[in-house]
Amino acid sequence: QVQLVESGGGFVQAGGSLRLSCAASGSIFTINRMGWYRQVPGKQRDLVATITRGGTTTYANSVKGRFTISRDNAKSVVYLQMNSLKPEDTAVYYCISSTIFQRDYWGQGTQVTVSS
Repeated sequence: QVQLVESGGGFVQAGGSLRLSCAASGSIFTINRMGWYRQVPGKQRDLVATITRGGTTTYANSVKGRFTISRDNAKSVVYLQMNSLKPEDTAVYYCISSTIFQRDYWGQGTQVTVSS
């Protein structure tokens, strides 16, 4: 079992920045990939960014060049630095961890609201 706790969401004006954090606990030695998804009401949950234990990253096209994902393996924490935020980035952001046993765990979500 892996538990995830997110923090860092909030309200920001367009063009501003926020940094999300996700701390993992439990069977952290089984975690391979960590990342972030986001969801707006009535729509599916979409990939934002992921990072492997080795540091390989992937990003949604909509956030490339603006968001940066990073990871502290020693602390089992993943970060999402979000710059140049746009109103369309408004969503609930969820942390995900994928284990070597191909099981996914989700955090509770943190709201990000970007005003125009």
